[in-house]
Amino acid sequence: MSKQIVPRPRTTEAAKDDAEQQRRLAETARQDGERARQTAEVARAASEKARLVAEDARQEVADAVRATTDSLDATLEQMKVVEEMRRTLREFKDLKLKGQN
Repeated sequence: MSKQIVPRPRTTEAAKDDAEQQRRLAETARQDGERARQTAEVARAASEKARLVAEDARQEVADAVRATTDSLDATLEQMKVVEEMRRTLREFKDLKLKGQN
């Protein structure tokens, strides 16, 4: 008794081809999704870096404003001292002029 090899029907081979095509499409979609995920991660990292740079710049501006405020406060105090010295000098001159009369 000999076994006879029966060729598979073409429809089974076509179904396998369709399944293989679907597997390839699914793999391509998975790879595209992975690339998109990687691109999103790069964009997220760049955004975080930009946020940190902006925060550093904001802090530097705040420090500069604080230094300017301190400088202006010191200048104001110096101007008050000078004005007080002028007032004292005028009073002294007035007393001196009154004493001459």
